[in-house]
Amino acid sequence: MSKYLPLSVVHSSEFDPGTAQTPGSLRLAAVAQNRGIDTGLWGGTFLVEPGARTGIHHHGKQETIVYVLEGSSRVRWGEHGESEITVHAGDFLHVPAWTPHMEINPSADEPFRWIVVRSTAEPIVVNLPDDYWG
Repeated sequence: MSKYLPLSVVHSSEFDPGTAQTPGSLRLAAVAQNRGIDTGLWGGTFLVEPGARTGIHHHGKQETIVYVLEGSSRVRWGEHGESEITVHAGDFLHVPAWTPHMEINPSADEPFRWIVVRSTAEPIVVNLPDDYWG
């Protein structure tokens, strides 16, 4: 018996939509404990369709690292949604724990897709009221 855990491959056809969601987007879990993988992380994809935006949300104690796989996205965050940055395909983005944010797809015809890794295994998503920023 090996002292090392086995490697795990999760094919795109096996990604699981049965994870925490935010209105306006689609998360698919790939690397997660509920997928039978012994891990302290969470990894998956995140998609926002053209012209759509997500609800305001945060990920509790989880830090999030994003790689923008395709498209562009505006990300708004802050106590009152006062800060905004645009990320493009090829960029990395770090979202600190507890930070309220939303993603906006400015394109009329291109979705954006991210690869997401979170710092804990449980998929924490806290959806906030639409009027959270006033």
